[in-house]
Amino acid sequence: MSDCLQGSLFDQSDVIRVGPPRGLRRTVLGDGAWIDELPGWVAGADALFAALAESVPWRAERRRMYERVVDVPRLLAYYGAADELPHPSLAEARDRLSEHYAAELGEPFVSAGLCLYRDGHDSVAWHGDRNGRGARENTMVAIASVGTPRDLLLRPRGGGETVRRPLGHGDLIVMGGTCQRTWEHAIPKTTRATGPRISIQFRPRGIG
Repeated sequence: MSDCLQGSLFDQSDVIRVGPPRGLRRTVLGDGAWIDELPGWVAGADALFAALAESVPWRAERRRMYERVVDVPRLLAYYGAADELPHPSLAEARDRLSEHYAAELGEPFVSAGLCLYRDGHDSVAWHGDRNGRGARENTMVAIASVGTPRDLLLRPRGGGETVRRPLGHGDLIVMGGTCQRTWEHAIPKTTRATGPRISIQFRPRGIG
């Protein structure tokens, strides 16, 4: 899988490092929603992509959609609060985020969901993380991306102007406030030739 990765010209290090998320830039989306962004947060991101692509027990899922069962167009892995993460840098990233947002979030990030987008055919449809407490409470979902950049789209629920953010090569985005309730996000399919990307989604307890 890593043989298809389009490496970054700016991060050729094999040393994987996750520093404090300093320099985050906040964008207010409206209706109490916001996003924080930090490009290149994970140093050695291409090396981390290769390690995760090889070591994570990726699984394919099938889900019922309307009247038929279809393949989920990406590979998945999930690590709960009691699970050992597949690479020590992910535990460091989770702890750095928990420390940085402790006052604002009021609780730590505990789980990590991983998605492997193998090529432009893989995607995720418009949605918000509204399972559990996310349906009624403000929360945060932090996403670190490694691999070839793919566009993350955000739009208000019910329609409106779309916000587009390309994410890959160690970039960090944090969706906060009411974002999961009042906005939706998606990774659309693309016809452009593109390499694989892994997203790592850190969430607090009871958010899914």
